Amino acid sequence: MLIRKDYSVDGSLMGIWKMDETIEELLELFPPTLRSEANNYINSLRSKRRITEWLCTRIMLFELLGETKIIQNREDGKPYLADSSYNISISHTRNHAAIILNKSFPVGIDIEIKSDRVEKLAYKFVSEKEHIDPEQKILHQLLHWSVKECMFKLINEQGIDFKKHLLIHRFTPEQNGVITATEFRTAENRTYNLNYEVHPEYVLTWVVDTE
Repeated sequence: MLIRKDYSVDGSLMGIWKMDETIEELLELFPPTLRSEANNYINSLRSKRRITEWLCTRIMLFELLGETKIIQNREDGKPYLADSSYNISISHTRNHAAIILNKSFPVGIDIEIKSDRVEKLAYKFVSEKEHIDPEQKILHQLLHWSVKECMFKLINEQGIDFKKHLLIHRFTPEQNGVITATEFRTAENRTYNLNYEVHPEYVLTWVVDTE
């Protein structure tokens, strides 16, 4: 079910889908003109989760735009629209999927379920230069991961090391706000301002590269 549809002043369109339907229910919602594509794809998969994610993102895209679009993937896995009408970024987590679209600017989005699992993996992506508030440790680590996922999706570069190439500037987690981060993978070493929100079940981060 589409639980969020937001337009931004920069021309972006964002959607959040709660994945609580069965595969059969999702197929009923699927655009009729793309159902043959859907059947061909889901027959090639064994994972119900992957099938659900695939169906939900395409149904959400249809509900956001009111027209059918074909999502394809580049060799590195990044999605794009076959007709190049929008820049697109997609993210999934348990029970939720997110999409952001913009006709003019590159975009990135990430949605992450709240879980203490991130604490065991933080050493892989949080550098010694980055600050983690011990009183909000798991949330702070999760936001670091999500922001870096967004930047990875935005930057058109291979071989990005989250710990070495992406630096999150000091911030204190709130319910929502802006996080500043700098990349050191390209010669430009660009700095970005990324939006974030903390929800009861998940955190959401997104970025639009308007420069």
